[in-house]
Amino acid sequence: MSNYDHNAASSGVQRGAAATIDVGLRNYMLSVYNYMALGVGLTGVAAFFTYRLTGPALLQSPLMWVFVLAPLGLVFFISARINTLSVQTARLLFFVYAALVGISLSTIFHVYTQSSITRVFFFSAAAFGALSLWGYTTQRNLSGFGTFLFMGLIGVIIASLVNLFLRSSGLDWLVSVVGVGVFAGLTAYDTQRIRNMFDSRDDATSTGRKAVIGALSLYLNFINLFMMLLRLMGGRR
Repeated sequence: MSNYDHNAASSGVQRGAAATIDVGLRNYMLSVYNYMALGVGLTGVAAFFTYRLTGPALLQSPLMWVFVLAPLGLVFFISARINTLSVQTARLLFFVYAALVGISLSTIFHVYTQSSITRVFFFSAAAFGALSLWGYTTQRNLSGFGTFLFMGLIGVIIASLVNLFLRSSGLDWLVSVVGVGVFAGLTAYDTQRIRNMFDSRDDATSTGRKAVIGALSLYLNFINLFMMLLRLMGGRR
């Protein structure tokens, strides 16, 4: 009888611990997706209002380079200092980054029709959601794809830089197709990686930092997936 009681108690403790982890993981992932969604929303608002308020003036101004390069520096800063920043500061910097990206992306309204931007955005959101859900639920270990996807990302960046000078429509199409594959894969890969980052023993600060850096990763994947699809499917003015 005592053995039965002991085993039952142990089983109850294990179930309680598992339930605690499930609740903590759910709250953590909700924070990641909420930050990411707010960042995307802020980017969209900043892009649209910048386009409406400045017109083509910002596009033709040297100041545009500030808004193009500033987000790059800020994302490196956040990634490098995430372990020393407070959660509030990290979250604020993430939203500042999203707003700066929005200002730089205001140029797409000069190139593509608003209807095609809207269509591609919702298509991108649906694809991202499906890929992220698969990455979260799959039992397959995706860590082995990390190196392959990183090499593909480097290739996309280098080819994009080269095409700034070549201005080849064929290379642009190829980069966009490969880019869609790379960022689709990164969406699933990063979702699983972010989920695996959760540790029920972490304090609120560590969990909050992980949520912000996880949101940043998914945000980057979504924005780049959207841009690659826009280049393939967007209706030009």
